[in-house]
Amino acid sequence: MVEKKLSVRGKLLEGKVLKMKAKKTAQIEIKTTKYIPKYERYLVTRNRYSVHVPEDITISVGDNVLCGETRKISKTKSFVVIKKIDSVQGDLK
Repeated sequence: MVEKKLSVRGKLLEGKVLKMKAKKTAQIEIKTTKYIPKYERYLVTRNRYSVHVPEDITISVGDNVLCGETRKISKTKSFVVIKKIDSVQGDLK
């Protein structure tokens, strides 16, 4: 089956792959820091997104990926993996 190309528009996200449970779907986590002037501290927030993984891109848990916003693919997926930025170099234990 030939997969249609998805047009990317809107936000670009860079995150780490957490789960690869479903076929063609991955869950990524994006961490952002925000400065709170009143407390002179930084607040670290994390967001998790379900992203579509095209058949021509191979990723695994722990990889850093670049994702782009696209049309709704399913109830929870509205981002698609564009490319793999970094890969895991085995266990560092």
